[in-house]
Amino acid sequence: MDEILNLSINEMPQTEFDCSCGKHHNFSVHDMSIRKGAIEDLPKMAEPFKDGKILVVFDNHTYKVAGKRAVELLKENGFNVKELLFDTGDDILIPDEKTLGRIVQEQDLDTSLMVAVGSGVINDSVKFVTSRSGLPYIIVATAPSMDGYVADGAPIFSQGYKYSPVAHLTYGLVGDTDILKTAPQDLIQAGYGDVVGKITAIADWDLAVKANNDYRCDTCVTLVNRALDKCFAKAEGLKDRDPESLGALLEALTLTGVAMALVNISRPASGAEHMLSHFWEMDYIARGLNPNHHGIQVGVATPIIARFFEELADILPEGTGALCPPHEEIEALLAKGGAPTSPKDIGISKELFHDSLLKGYTVRPRYSIMQFAKDNGRLEEIADKITEEIYG
Repeated sequence: MDEILNLSINEMPQTEFDCSCGKHHNFSVHDMSIRKGAIEDLPKMAEPFKDGKILVVFDNHTYKVAGKRAVELLKENGFNVKELLFDTGDDILIPDEKTLGRIVQEQDLDTSLMVAVGSGVINDSVKFVTSRSGLPYIIVATAPSMDGYVADGAPIFSQGYKYSPVAHLTYGLVGDTDILKTAPQDLIQAGYGDVVGKITAIADWDLAVKANNDYRCDTCVTLVNRALDKCFAKAEGLKDRDPESLGALLEALTLTGVAMALVNISRPASGAEHMLSHFWEMDYIARGLNPNHHGIQVGVATPIIARFFEELADILPEGTGALCPPHEEIEALLAKGGAPTSPKDIGISKELFHDSLLKGYTVRPRYSIMQFAKDNGRLEEIADKITEEIYG
């Protein structure tokens, strides 16, 4: 029981076990390689699909750091490769109808596998399309920037609204630390912010169990907490792109993805802090602006949500408040890893910030500390107080 807790991260693929939560879990990712030089494992990982065509998807940035080498390795090993380049210039790629439609257009009838080379948007876009077309995909990670590499959710945009439909798990993950250390510092900050966000996500999950009778798997909570401890212990090295620190960061993000895959929900990784990030992102895109990286927004939203737990400490269920550290401690953790600590640091206006505290709970149909505040008639007073304390 709970055997997965005794495995190293590269041993976890294809694991099945009876869990102490009462459920039988299955982590169906076929293969993971997280190590120095891992990209060399791509041809072996893709071998079962050699009879068909391989569609390799990248953008102009990820092509340079890993896409070119991925294509070379596949061609050198006799694969029939088709390339799809999204050339966005200095703009960001949005996982919307246009991006998803382009991938569908480029999928030939004899395609047997897609290889996504990138991080959040490339991974989510290819994941979504392949889940609908019934194809497997492999992700070659280019940045330790988010936790969705081995999760089955695929956050995408539809008519300007961001939501997270269930897709499917990747067939394989390639996480080459030599590639990860070349990632822009803001993407490293994004990954670290996403990891910090698990602090309030776990507290939010506990609240949902006690106040809303939600299901929880304590094995998954243990997986996430172990990953956080290891990542936070090495966080100072992220500012200098220390390979060991980057490896711990990707491992934390991946283990969180494993936890999500085991329970088929994003609860181990996502709470009210993610709702604020999605609210801000949708607002920016609606105004034709490039939003901040998702994980950076999650990071600065985390001490904000911690303030909610502090303000509601007098009525929280027993034990829930103890799971969420003081907001000052979370801000110190963010600073330790070189990430922004305040919404003001990333250009969130006072008006947008206040609006998100009042309406952020509507972004997802999920019980959270913000819903708890609303249910107890204290959402507006807390939103006003936090906004005034931060923005004046």
